[in-house]
Amino acid sequence: MLKKQTVWLLTMLSLMVVLSVYYIFSANGNDLAFVDDGQEMTSEDAIPATQSEEGIEVENIENVDSDELFTTIRMEIQDERSRKKSQLTDVVASASASPSEKDEALQEIDSLEELASKETILQEQLLAATEYEDVLVRSNGDKVHVHVKTDELPVTEAANIMQMVRDEFGEEIKAEVNFQPTTETTTEEAE
Repeated sequence: MLKKQTVWLLTMLSLMVVLSVYYIFSANGNDLAFVDDGQEMTSEDAIPATQSEEGIEVENIENVDSDELFTTIRMEIQDERSRKKSQLTDVVASASASPSEKDEALQEIDSLEELASKETILQEQLLAATEYEDVLVRSNGDKVHVHVKTDELPVTEAANIMQMVRDEFGEEIKAEVNFQPTTETTTEEAE
């Protein structure tokens, strides 16, 4: 059976996502979809950003202010993981589930929490060690996508970020590092 605190937390997270989406729609008055400016930094073990990804589809977000883009993606990821945890918690609480199914569900919940923790730690390390305006870390299977908000990203910085990803997630993980120009840069280019 779910604890009241867990149900309350999941309800509040869902409400935050709904209100945020409503705010974004009402503020811009446009549909959402991701705008790829084509600027990315990859190395031999990086995955090109044009490849499709499982899980959260960032491609559906357009006309979102660049300051809100990373926050919107974080909220979508958090909402998706909350739904997954809720489903797994239902399996654990189910009387009809076998002990092995319950154990698998508990292990998957632990791995989701560990993954979220690693992403948060890496984001905080990158923000503390650099002067990026914002950092977004997303893990997708055996790939970790790191998006940084900066005017330019030299190859040496991208390599350092990839090493930080390997240190946090393990050597077998592939890293993709992209950067999004800051708001000032995009307005200057538009003029």
